[in-house]
Amino acid sequence: MNRWFVSIKVDREERPDIDKVYMAFVEATTGSGGWPMTVFLTPDRKPFFGGTYFPPESKYGRVGLQTLLPCVAEMWSKHHDEIVRSADTLTQQLAKLASTEGGGGQFQPAVLDTTYEHLKQDYDGTNGGFGYEPKFPTPVNLEFLLRYWARSGNKNALDMTLRTLRAMAAGGVHDHIGGGFHRYSTDALWRVPHFEKMLYDQAQLATVYTEAYQITHEQFYAGVAHDILDFALREMRSPDGGFYSALDADSLVQRGKPEKARVSFTHGRPLRLSTNSDRRTPPSSIFVTERSATGTCPRGRTLKAG
Repeated sequence: MNRWFVSIKVDREERPDIDKVYMAFVEATTGSGGWPMTVFLTPDRKPFFGGTYFPPESKYGRVGLQTLLPCVAEMWSKHHDEIVRSADTLTQQLAKLASTEGGGGQFQPAVLDTTYEHLKQDYDGTNGGFGYEPKFPTPVNLEFLLRYWARSGNKNALDMTLRTLRAMAAGGVHDHIGGGFHRYSTDALWRVPHFEKMLYDQAQLATVYTEAYQITHEQFYAGVAHDILDFALREMRSPDGGFYSALDADSLVQRGKPEKARVSFTHGRPLRLSTNSDRRTPPSSIFVTERSATGTCPRGRTLKAG
């Protein structure tokens, strides 16, 4: 990287303004966005190529950085002027898009109806949530649906929300041992999580589970909200009084060597959890005392950590 580029790492939590500019570019040129995000810029900081995650080496159909970097450097050397013109054009188009003002006038309730119809079409009636894998909790959608139900009386909006909340709470995206919610599920069934945990997810999900309890008066939703808040206070609070923005998906035992763990579940038997970090430490065990019909394990009932 240092051979051909000036590498700059941006913390999107500290500089969301910079992240927003280049995320708009990636979304406009690739059709989707996400993090980590990698963008190649001209010396005057105008983007000309970008994407989300590039692995170190090419695999699983993804081009790797070791392949991509020399290609970009070669293109910059051979087609410099063309790339600069393209970057100028793209930057101007993004600036126009960012400065576009709304039509003004009075807000029309039809906008809410249209939003509801879009969510209804994207709703997974079997597993809850919206779209396909990877599946994110998207609490803002659920909060909208609760307010749409309160405004319109549309019971389906409420049912979609409650079914999603229960499915997420029963799945692996919800940490039944440590508490809180992982960032997203890698499958459509909410079973296999990406193990990163975000503070903003905990805050928004605690809110929507609390609102579900206020509507239904079912203790289940209050219990999940308590679980989320207990986790955030216990694991994400800084000794200085603030909160950490996220917990990484890896446990860094030493520089360059994240801890990896393998867990298997067998009904009614004590299980061993092994890691590659310290073979001298006896592995933990997890004991499954019962299994529900869906194969999930509600917190405090079917799992015991030993």
